[in-house]
Amino acid sequence: MSVIREELSARLGSEAAAWLDAALADARAAAPPDQDPAEPPARDTASPDSPAPEPPARDATSRRSVPAWELRFAAAGRVCAGPEAAEAARVLLLRTARPSAAAVARLYDHGSGAERRAVLLALPHLPLTPAQGVALVEDALRANDTRLVAAAVGPYAAAHLPAHAWRHAVLKCLFTQVPLAAVAGLTDRARGDGELARMLADFAAERTAAARPVPDDLHHVLAFALAAKEA
Repeated sequence: MSVIREELSARLGSEAAAWLDAALADARAAAPPDQDPAEPPARDTASPDSPAPEPPARDATSRRSVPAWELRFAAAGRVCAGPEAAEAARVLLLRTARPSAAAVARLYDHGSGAERRAVLLALPHLPLTPAQGVALVEDALRANDTRLVAAAVGPYAAAHLPAHAWRHAVLKCLFTQVPLAAVAGLTDRARGDGELARMLADFAAERTAAARPVPDDLHHVLAFALAAKEA
């Protein structure tokens, strides 16, 4: 998921765009000083009739010392027009704030499904160790929320999920009817994977024996798994 601030601002109304400016200012204020935030400050393109942007909360913190950007992260669903815009705003906030592993885990553990999905989508851009990121991916893969499963099998999983867990993630998508097109790097990781081929064939046989349809995309991936690895 590529999030470009200017594109998101253009999709928002003037009040929501001003809110986004203030939210990203809070996130920049909270970002580690030795790392550049993911998004530079936007050029001032507001018209004279646009409402003034909200100022960042003092010291970028608010009640109970929760960083102000985290409060805005939770509020995005109420402010932004539609779930896609709210998701994009949350991912931008995460990329800009570059929070610690503890903060990321807190946002994920206490977040709604939509907030957890944003964390998963932002993982490639966050300063986490592979073990820390994979723990979140594996948790999402245990869920029955198909939107979380789809987010969990994105580029971060393609890069860091161990082979055994990745194979089971593919099967999870088939079980939950998440299109395998959601699995990032699928053809590269599946090619020549004999164990994945066996698991897919077993799954197809079980579905056939139960007189249940076999997902069409299973055969596509099975062909890659049966193919020889490229030298």
